Amino acid sequence: MSGEETSRTVPLPITGSCHCGAVSYEMKVQPRFAVECNCSICRSLGTVWGHGEAGDIEVTSTPEATLAYSRGDMELAFHTCKTCGSTTHWEAIAGEARGRMAVNLRLAEPGTIETIGHRHFDGADTWTFLD
Repeated sequence: MSGEETSRTVPLPITGSCHCGAVSYEMKVQPRFAVECNCSICRSLGTVWGHGEAGDIEVTSTPEATLAYSRGDMELAFHTCKTCGSTTHWEAIAGEARGRMAVNLRLAEPGTIETIGHRHFDGADTWTFLD
């Protein structure tokens, strides 16, 4: 897959949850593509993101269920379940991306990423898609 294409549609909403089930998400719209980023945090977490507007994504958990992690420009907060360690989502807390979120599509039903279409993003260097 290359460019801005979307291969096929997936049943909506797209749902996923951490391993223990303490944190779940529901994405009401299909992202244009699934994004695998090679920046230091995304590479370490092993995530594949589905990006969207915060209003199109609902995360369900108790307020204490996740640990939020930010560094660098402090614009994104990455949320990880405190119980099982699964990274579930990030939310923009400052800057130009404010109002945006992404969910970890690796926690969705098997085949979701392949159906949506998978793109590789160079967040480590050029800040562009590699395909």
